[in-house]
Amino acid sequence: MNGILYNALPALIVTGIIGAVLCLEVCLLAGCLWRRVLRKTSARRPHHIVMHSLAAFVVLCILYGAYVEPYWPEIVTVKLQSPKLHNTTLRIVQLSDLHSDPTARLEPRLPALVNSLKPDIIVFTGDAVNSSQAMPLFQKTLAALEAPLGKFAVRGNWDYRSEWGIFDHTGFQEMTLEAVRLEKDGQPFMLCGITYYSGRFSQHALNPLDPNTFNVLLYHSTDLVEYLDDEPIDLYLCGHTHGGQVALPFYGAIVTMAEHGKGFEAGLYTVGTMSVYVNRGIGMCGFGPRVRFCARPEITLFEISPAPR
Repeated sequence: MNGILYNALPALIVTGIIGAVLCLEVCLLAGCLWRRVLRKTSARRPHHIVMHSLAAFVVLCILYGAYVEPYWPEIVTVKLQSPKLHNTTLRIVQLSDLHSDPTARLEPRLPALVNSLKPDIIVFTGDAVNSSQAMPLFQKTLAALEAPLGKFAVRGNWDYRSEWGIFDHTGFQEMTLEAVRLEKDGQPFMLCGITYYSGRFSQHALNPLDPNTFNVLLYHSTDLVEYLDDEPIDLYLCGHTHGGQVALPFYGAIVTMAEHGKGFEAGLYTVGTMSVYVNRGIGMCGFGPRVRFCARPEITLFEISPAPR
């Protein structure tokens, strides 16, 4: 509990500052209105002008976070090289954390954006919908995605206990504790998926992995990083943090609600010989205001090519 409070402290501070600025502005405006009622005049004071400007800036940021950034997706291309690949380049598109609501936001645009990238496989790393009413929209969106070598998904903390058939009629293969062997241009590679287990870990799913092939792990969060030192994982794909969903310039995520805090808040990390990628996700958490700020929705394209010899 103390750890959760400590990680949430920056968010509480920022929320408090925003609330204080808006409350002071309301008080200033109320005072101005009252003086007009009493027909009293007062000189403009510099600090009043500063406060009005600051309050206007805060309001504009809130409007931007609610009505602009959630609808402004970013396609991030990550280029990796592996000595385990020899004859081909893999194109993997990762989506995460759609958190679909009944009213569509980016969902109608996602199929065209993703399919234009010509992925070999598409992966989804958990947290599908915020309510059951959004299930048709979510499933329609995923069903329209195209990848010749397959579409694969794991559940996240938001839906791992759900009995809904989340990936029914989507063409996605849900992975719980399993690995599949795939092939492109005669080059084998493996994909492993583990459903979210609140930090519990079973190595059963990793047993089939071939250390001589390029191996990709799908899990919702970075919680498994410490368990993989001796495992032949080359690329670990996850999400969960939303990049903070609200971030600050130069500081980054205010809060990630993740075990590692800001240690793996968003983007590419290297842990030993393993690449770890934390996707910012598409949607917004099911509780709290639906805003994104300095954490645009993300579609990630991985181009994995043979390493030079």
